[in-house]
Amino acid sequence: MMLATKADAAPPAASRGMIVAGEMARVSGLGEAARMMQSALAALAVLRGTYPLHVGGKGDPASLPADAALLLHVNAPSIPLMLAREPAGLLRGRLVIGMWNWELPVVPADWRVGLRFVHEIWAPSAFTAAAFEPLAPGRVRLVPYPLALIDQPVEPDRAALGLPDDVLVVSFVANLGASFMRKNPLAAIAAFRAAFGADPGRLLMLKLAGGEAFPADLAKIRAAMGDAPNIRLESETWSSDAMHNLIACSDIVLSLHCAEGFGLVLAEAMLRGVPVVATGWSGNMQFMDESSAALVPMRLEQAVDDRAIYDIAGGYWAMADIEAAARSLRQLADDPAVRRALGARGQAFARAALDGAALRAALQRHGI
Repeated sequence: MMLATKADAAPPAASRGMIVAGEMARVSGLGEAARMMQSALAALAVLRGTYPLHVGGKGDPASLPADAALLLHVNAPSIPLMLAREPAGLLRGRLVIGMWNWELPVVPADWRVGLRFVHEIWAPSAFTAAAFEPLAPGRVRLVPYPLALIDQPVEPDRAALGLPDDVLVVSFVANLGASFMRKNPLAAIAAFRAAFGADPGRLLMLKLAGGEAFPADLAKIRAAMGDAPNIRLESETWSSDAMHNLIACSDIVLSLHCAEGFGLVLAEAMLRGVPVVATGWSGNMQFMDESSAALVPMRLEQAVDDRAIYDIAGGYWAMADIEAAARSLRQLADDPAVRRALGARGQAFARAALDGAALRAALQRHGI
């Protein structure tokens, strides 16, 4: 940790453009968010380059413009390891902003280590901004991921995914590396089965990344699926195009998460006009409300995580009401007009919430 070079005490008053640094190729929420911010900054004509980071890596920042700000898309605890072998020139003389995401209202103590590497923190939701503010008072800015700024149309192609045209598709998408318990796939399966039983006209598509690393989690999911003929599990890695196609092909996107720092999949679904059934709590409330999504009621309780990522003092999260979720699924599935109307309201709400205005204001604030 002591090998990593910290940011200058004070940043320059103005910067010419911005560089995005992070795990640019990683198949994860953080990797996808970094690529998305790259596209957004390019759309605003302020992107000056990208800089891939990984543990133990050593790059050459000499090719990067010296007068550009740096958006460090790495969560605080990982920063020292990511920067341990990087030259001092990566941070020195620059405005450095940390784009951080976290899923609980309380931030672990080990996040404090990241403060010496950044001048400001950008949080993608008001939920995460409130969690970071006690850690860095006055240094936290709400900058939602500007998905509407870079949204590209996708023509649904069910045949490419082997999805039949004559069934209603409910999709659940998660990376098991992002915590099995927080993503809560068992609740999604339970709600779907309670809503539809074995109805062949209703299909639950479980798209789970990272399954090879967590075989015990996959075993629990397969046990919950049982012999249901209308639940399909896909656990291999898909391309970004295939993932975008899945969302576009879905009739409903379901998430009974315990907590989200933002919720990229839900945001994309809403921007595509796909109705969402989701736990009504945490970071996804940045771009949805009771009029634009089927919010599932929940109860708050102490976070208990079998991987100990979220087992922290004062940490709590939500447990969604499975029966309420089942009722919402049935209502949307049985009434195409209701489904279309909710999708249209969700699309309008998400477009307004994620239009990039906060990003533009943040850039202007720093003279970028």
